[in-house]
Amino acid sequence: MPINELLLVEFDEEMKKTRATLERVPEDKKDFAPHPKSMPLNKLAPHVAQLAGFGLSVLTTPELDFSKGSYKPVPFESAAQLVSVLDEGAAKVRAALKNTPDEAWTQPWKLSFQGKPIFSGSRFLAYRQMFLNHIVHHRAQLGVYLRLNEKPVPSIYGPSADDTMGF
Repeated sequence: MPINELLLVEFDEEMKKTRATLERVPEDKKDFAPHPKSMPLNKLAPHVAQLAGFGLSVLTTPELDFSKGSYKPVPFESAAQLVSVLDEGAAKVRAALKNTPDEAWTQPWKLSFQGKPIFSGSRFLAYRQMFLNHIVHHRAQLGVYLRLNEKPVPSIYGPSADDTMGF
């Protein structure tokens, strides 16, 4: 079985779980941050939504220097708007993932800022670490924000205290 077919199943599941989390983001707590060093919700939630599209760079380019890109953070308007951003980026990544041949996974990929390396490794590691694990990490942070704001936390890798999945 081609590598991309194995990864598509995981990708679809992670995007579904991320979507469920973003759908529950409170719109009336945009400035909320659980700690002074934490990102406020109005930055974290859009970051999670936009990360869905970051995988496209990993899958279609040999490198990315953030200082040379045209990345602009999306504003937090509503949970529905964030889900739309996620869905749009995920659709592009899914199409690229579907078309990524096995030999592309071992090619080098680099992430930098003003020429200073942030990541350097295989495309597979970039996809897993810089893209997929990154979105999972920040989605988990959002789960904490939901809990601290009395919003239901969705089931992710099993039931949550709010969503028992029939258990």
